[in-house]
Amino acid sequence: MYTFSSKLKTFSAVLMILGLLGIGYGFLTAPKTVEEVEVILQEQHHDGHGSHDAHAAPAHHGEAGHADAKHDDEHKKHVEHVFHQLQNKPWAAVYVGCIFFMLISLGIFTFNQIQYAASAGWSPVLFRVMEGLSAYLLPGSVLFILLLLTSSAHLNHLFVWMADGVTDPNHENYDAIIAGKSGFLNIPFFLIRAVVFLGGWNLFRMFSRRNSLALDETGDLTYYKKNFKLSAAYLVFFIVTESIMSWDWIMSIDAHWYSTLFGWYVFASFFVTAVTIIALSTLYLKNNGYLDFVSTSHIHDLAKFMFGLSIFWTYLWFSQFMLMWYSNIPEEVTYFIFRMEEYNLPFFGMLALNFVLPILLLINTDFKRLSWILVMAGTCIIVGHYLDFFNMIMPGTVGASWFIGAAEIGSVLFFGGLFIFVGFSAIAKAPLLVKNNPMVEESKHFHY
Repeated sequence: MYTFSSKLKTFSAVLMILGLLGIGYGFLTAPKTVEEVEVILQEQHHDGHGSHDAHAAPAHHGEAGHADAKHDDEHKKHVEHVFHQLQNKPWAAVYVGCIFFMLISLGIFTFNQIQYAASAGWSPVLFRVMEGLSAYLLPGSVLFILLLLTSSAHLNHLFVWMADGVTDPNHENYDAIIAGKSGFLNIPFFLIRAVVFLGGWNLFRMFSRRNSLALDETGDLTYYKKNFKLSAAYLVFFIVTESIMSWDWIMSIDAHWYSTLFGWYVFASFFVTAVTIIALSTLYLKNNGYLDFVSTSHIHDLAKFMFGLSIFWTYLWFSQFMLMWYSNIPEEVTYFIFRMEEYNLPFFGMLALNFVLPILLLINTDFKRLSWILVMAGTCIIVGHYLDFFNMIMPGTVGASWFIGAAEIGSVLFFGGLFIFVGFSAIAKAPLLVKNNPMVEESKHFHY
């Protein structure tokens, strides 16, 4: 049995406390009035960071009054827009951290179910690690649905399609494109879908974990067969719900833009991160004297998944980007132009961390068996895919008013600390090696 060490428990608690302090500081320092934003914009202008207030002098004196009035009106709208963006910033930071770690736990559970459905012989010695880490799915889902409820109650402006009047032709906020999507993008249906998706994933995980523990206790292979059938049903449910989830919770933030490849792209991003977390957690446990039945061959296989899925993510990223960039349709390419211009460092940095560095570190077969190489590659992948989610969500919520500050760092620390606490607490609740699984002996003697 694994014992959740006091050091790791303290570490996770410290992360959560520091994270809450960072998130709290982010909310406290967000501008409360339009006047505060006016001051911020003036300081930026004087520092040479922007020229929002710059305008050309009118050619004719008779037009001066009209031009000034028009300029004042545009300036007022711009300041209000930036005000909403800066108020959104801590909310968006929390949203990125919350959905990132929640989807990692979903990816870990999905990887576990793929092993069941494939009757894989190499992986049963890792089942308890996967089951434990995926336990974060429940608290992560609860926190995430609370965030969606705050958006639905208009406590923030993360989803532009939730704004008042966007579907009313007589309202100043009317948006014809969003109005055309209102049959799908409306708050009641949006929340119903979220409850179905989150509830379904958690129910599948609960039954799978229960059957796994019952197989340990009774040795009745009926429970193994139940998990085999359950995994097949889950994967069908997951394929459908994951695509719709990615449209709802990420793509609808940029409500005018869409990609038919987006569901696969989001899946590849959190799935490779999930496998990376499994690998790093396995290394941690093994280096602390546990999992003596896990060999370098198992680590090697996990590293192969990290390598292959990194290439798969890059293929999907390039396919989505290249087709839109080449066709040069304004409604599509604007999505990438804005990110390349305003999010230059995280946009291109993400590509280096998610593709270039993992390829260089993991392309050699021998490197896949070296713990320090895996830790380096894994760190690149986790940071890189956090930036991937940051790039997907932040531009549509805060526009160009972004920087990685206390709220962003605090969000990662809090949800990361909670993930560690919940995951390793669950790992400590059951023996680290499954019993009576018909594949476990093959897995223990797996050699590559």
